[in-house]
Amino acid sequence: MQEDLARLHRDVVFGRSGGKIIWQPRIGCWYDDKQFAGEPLPEPYDGMSVPEIHRELGCSARLYREYNPCFVRVEDPDVTFREERLSSTDVKTTIRTPVGEQVEVLRASPNNWAKIHVKWQVESQDELKVAAWRERHTTWIWDQECFDAAQRDVGDLGAPTIFMPRMNVQSLYIERMGVANAMYALHDWPRTVEDYFDALEESHSRLIKVINASPVDIINFGENIHATTLTPDLFERYHLPACRRRCEALHRAGKFVCSHWDGDCGPLLRFAQETGLDGIEAITPSPQGDVELREVRLAFGDEMYLIDGIPAIYFDDTFPVETLVECTQRLIDLFAPKLVLGISDEISSTGDIERVRVVGQIVDEYNQSVAV
Repeated sequence: MQEDLARLHRDVVFGRSGGKIIWQPRIGCWYDDKQFAGEPLPEPYDGMSVPEIHRELGCSARLYREYNPCFVRVEDPDVTFREERLSSTDVKTTIRTPVGEQVEVLRASPNNWAKIHVKWQVESQDELKVAAWRERHTTWIWDQECFDAAQRDVGDLGAPTIFMPRMNVQSLYIERMGVANAMYALHDWPRTVEDYFDALEESHSRLIKVINASPVDIINFGENIHATTLTPDLFERYHLPACRRRCEALHRAGKFVCSHWDGDCGPLLRFAQETGLDGIEAITPSPQGDVELREVRLAFGDEMYLIDGIPAIYFDDTFPVETLVECTQRLIDLFAPKLVLGISDEISSTGDIERVRVVGQIVDEYNQSVAV
């Protein structure tokens, strides 16, 4: 069964499954939050790793954490990083390059492993120019040893899968500047911003060449799209053309390509079939998100895949398990076989992990029915 999950994952996304779908919930947030809080996992999962929990639950895993490190970003040798601890919570990193420097200050969070930006890498026009220079001088290499280790450790749980760095506007929002700073930059420094976007795409084009030569066939754009910040005008002007170019380059090597839209998506659904994507991950329906399942199905047409689809809140005891069952069955009715069923986008730290088994049983019964 473990080997079958990797095969089934590929078969589903490449249309070879004979109608079967795959259940692939992400449980990393649930696990990490409990580890950070020092809270024991419920039996029988206490002491298990995330892959071991997936095996115990009998479900597939989306293996971004394991395969992303196979693609290694290499900075120009003249770029240096110097860390300085400012306090028990704050660390300052100074990034020096031949064209200037960037300074970032991160603060440890009291709530989870994530770091809080006290000072972003880019908060001035000069720092944005440095960021563009770094991207133009970045290369990418393949780490075969990392791939082999992932295949050995988790290759039974799903097909090799990665997510790429974010494109243009989303890169500014999430990776470099923060939303407010980036919105001002888009207005105040348009030429500098667009030069950064061009440099970023050059870097990612080099990464795509490495991806296309690799055995990883399922590629995600880890964009975290949210229509309130990436508005339709920004989406159409910047994101859509870059997304199409990426998809065209990856499709030439036969890759399956999806993107992560995990915010409010209603205003952007009309662009779904224009993106060139094979599918979209983590779109969240009501009552958690701003779209209805039927609305998503109409936007996708007959060709696009839905990855995920079950609101994360249905794994919490706020909702009866019957609501989860009904949603799961509706998703299968609407989207199968173009469905990699999962949680939009992760079970929370307060979720009931045993509800993962409930969905798995429904999927097993469905797959058995189409295999007859």
